Amino acid sequence: MISTDRRELYVDGCSAVQLAEEYGTPLLVLSEDHIRSRCRELRDTFLSRYPETRAAYAAKAFLCLELCRILEEEGLCLDVVSGGELYTALQAGFPPERIEMNGNNKSPEEIRMAVEHGVGRIILDGADELDLVEQVCRELNKKANVLIRISPGVDSHTHQFITTGNLDSKFGIPLAPSIFAGVFRRILSSQYVNLLGFHYHIGSQLHDNESHLKATGILLDLIRELKTSYGYRTAEINIGGGFGIRYTDEDDEKPYEYFLDPVMEMIRQAFNEMELPMPAVVIEPGRSIVGNAGVTLYRVGTVKEIPGVRRYVSVDGGMTDNIRPALYDAQYECSLANRDPRLPGAPQATASETAPAPELVTICGKCCESGDILIRDTLLPAPRRGDLLAVYSTGAYCASMASNYNRLPFLPVVMTRGGRHRLVVRRQTYQDLISRDL
Repeated sequence: MISTDRRELYVDGCSAVQLAEEYGTPLLVLSEDHIRSRCRELRDTFLSRYPETRAAYAAKAFLCLELCRILEEEGLCLDVVSGGELYTALQAGFPPERIEMNGNNKSPEEIRMAVEHGVGRIILDGADELDLVEQVCRELNKKANVLIRISPGVDSHTHQFITTGNLDSKFGIPLAPSIFAGVFRRILSSQYVNLLGFHYHIGSQLHDNESHLKATGILLDLIRELKTSYGYRTAEINIGGGFGIRYTDEDDEKPYEYFLDPVMEMIRQAFNEMELPMPAVVIEPGRSIVGNAGVTLYRVGTVKEIPGVRRYVSVDGGMTDNIRPALYDAQYECSLANRDPRLPGAPQATASETAPAPELVTICGKCCESGDILIRDTLLPAPRRGDLLAVYSTGAYCASMASNYNRLPFLPVVMTRGGRHRLVVRRQTYQDLISRDL
C-alpha cells in the first residue's frame, strides 16, 4: 500500500505531502486497502477453511465509526472491553449479536448496556462478575450467553506489560481448583446465564506459536476434566489474538495459518477423542489487521545538535499520539515523506544530483517530558525544519492510547483507498479541549 513517486511517499495512491497540506499534522493515515486485504486473508486462511469459526476484531487496537462499518462489511465480529467501545459500535449500527463484551472490570452500567442491547457474548473475567450479570438479567428478564476467561498460566515471549495469560495476571480466572471449581459450578447452575465455553488471551505482538499451543493444551485438559466430572460439553472456544506484525527488520511476522492451523488440529483431535462435535472457535485479531495499515505524518520543527552526543529532530506530535515507545520501548521505522531516496521504489539519484548523506538522529516529540522519544538513533537524509516525517506501522495502539497531555489536541484520522482519501476522525480543537471544563 506504500509507494513512491519522485521520492515522495504515497499511501494507496494518495500523496502524503498533499494529505499533510490538506489535513495538517500530526496526522494518522490509515490504508483501507490494507485493512480489507487483511480481512480477506483471515477469511481465506481461517473463516472459509474451518466451519463454525469467527474473527472478532479487538476494538482496543483502534476504533471509530467508519472502521466499524468496514469490519461489518467484511464479515468480522467485534470484541469490546468498555462501554465507550460498545457505544461506538452500536452507534455505527454494528449488529449487537456479533459483539463480544470483554474486560477485567466491567462496571454494572457496562454490563447493563451489553445485556439491554443483546450482545452475543459476555466474557466473565472474575467470580463477582457473575453476580452483576445475574442481577441485570434478573431485572431485565433476560438470559445472557457467557464464556469464562481462564488464566492458563502460560508465559509469553513478549514484553511483560503486554503479557496477559501468565499466572500473575489481572486477567482471567485462575485454574486453581479452590477458585475455578466453585465459579464453574455457580455459572453452570445459574438460570440467568448460558455457559457456551471458554476464553483465553496470552499476550500481544507474538512471533511464535508456542504460547498458543501450550494454552490450548491446558484448556483442552480442562475441557476433558469438566466433561468427565460434570458431563459439561463445551460448545465454544475463544483463543484470543496477539498475532505479531512487523515494526522493524527484527520482527519475524508470521501468517495467520502459522498460529491457527496447529491450534485447530489440536482442538479437532481432542474433541474427536472425547466424541464431541467440533466447537465454534473464535479469534480476536486487532493489531494484525490495522497495525501496518497506519502511517503517522509529522512536521519537523527544531533540529538540535549536541556536539559529540546526539542530534535531536523534534516533530509536532509525540507521546500524546504514540505512547508505546515511552511505555515499553516499542521500536518504529521512519523516513522523510517529502524527500527520501531510501523510500521503497524511490529512483536513484542521477549524476547531476547530490543525495544528502544519511545522518544518525533521534526523533523526539514536543511534550514536556524527557521520555518523549519516538525513535532513537535512526538514519535520515539531513532532516531540516519543514520536512514531513512518516512513522510506519502506527495503526494500532497509537490513536487509541492517545492523551491530551500538555493540552495537545488529538490528531485526525484519514482513510485512503484506491487513490481517494476521506476524513474519518476530525482533529480535536482547542475549544474541544475546554468543552468539559466548568
